[in-house]
Amino acid sequence: MDSSKGHGRYSYSALPDRPTYDWPDGRRLAVYVALNLETFDFGSGLGAELAPGGPQPDVLNYAWRDWGNRVGAWRIKALLDELGLPASVLVNSRLYADCPGLIEAFRARGDEVVGHGRTNAERQGTLDEAGERALIAEATALLTEHEGKPPAGWLGPWISQSRLTPDLLAEAGYRYLLDWAHDDQPVWFATRDGGRILSVPYPQELNDIPAIVARKETGRQFADAISDAFDEMLEQSRHAPLVMGIAIHPYIVGQPHRLRPLRAALARIAAQRDAVWLTTAGAIAEHAAGAMADAKG
Repeated sequence: MDSSKGHGRYSYSALPDRPTYDWPDGRRLAVYVALNLETFDFGSGLGAELAPGGPQPDVLNYAWRDWGNRVGAWRIKALLDELGLPASVLVNSRLYADCPGLIEAFRARGDEVVGHGRTNAERQGTLDEAGERALIAEATALLTEHEGKPPAGWLGPWISQSRLTPDLLAEAGYRYLLDWAHDDQPVWFATRDGGRILSVPYPQELNDIPAIVARKETGRQFADAISDAFDEMLEQSRHAPLVMGIAIHPYIVGQPHRLRPLRAALARIAAQRDAVWLTTAGAIAEHAAGAMADAKG
C-alpha cells in the first residue's frame, strides 16, 4: 500500500492476539460517561441542529443548544449524583465566561475536566499548524487557570483533527486523546520526533449526536443501545479488557423525554458497579499506560 495514504500512527493489531491485563480490582470492563459541555456562537459558526436551520441568526437551533447549558446539564448532574457516577466533562474553554458556575459545579463533584477546544462553533482540523497550535494553547491555558492543573486529555470540537493534531497535543503536554473510535482498548499513537500519545476509545455509536440527531433514533432507542452494549461488552470482557464510553450532550439527552430512558440505562449499569470499573477517561489512560507495559513484559 502507498504509505502516503495511511496515517502512520499505529499498526494493525487483532484484539484476540494482544496481551491481556486487568483494570483495577481484577475487573475487565471499564465504563465512563463523557459529558460534552459546549458553547456556540450566535448568528454564525457551526452547531448541531434540531431542525434544518434557516437564515442566521438561527434562533431555533441556537436556543435549543443553549437550553442544554441552562437546564439540561443541571438535570444530568443531578442524575449522576443520584447514581453515584463519575464523569469526564469535555469542556469548551469559553464556557467559563459564557456560563459561569457550570464547570465549577462539575469540578465540585470531582469530575475530570477534558480539553474540548475553545467553542464548538469551529473545527480545529481546518486550521494551519500555527492556528491549530494557538487554539490548543489558548484552550489549555484557560482550563489550567481555572482548574489549577492542565488537562490530561483532549477531544477536538466536532472530532476534528488535522494530520498534525496528535503531534501538537503531545507537544502541548497532553497524555491522551479521545477523537478516534477505532478500537475497544487504549492504543498508543506514534508522534513526530519519536514521541507518543495514548488514544482512549471514544464512542460514535453510543453517542447521542450520531444516534439521535443524525440517525433520528428516539431517546428510548438510544438508551436500549447503551443497555445492550453494556450486556454484550461485559460478556466479551471475559476474554480481554475493554473500554465502554457513553457520550452525551445536555441539549439532547437532558430533554425530559430522553432523560427518563437514559436514567434507566445508567441505573442498570450503576447496579453492576461491583463487576465493572466505573471511572473516567483520564483514569483509564493512566492505568492502561502502565498495564500495557507490564503485559508486554
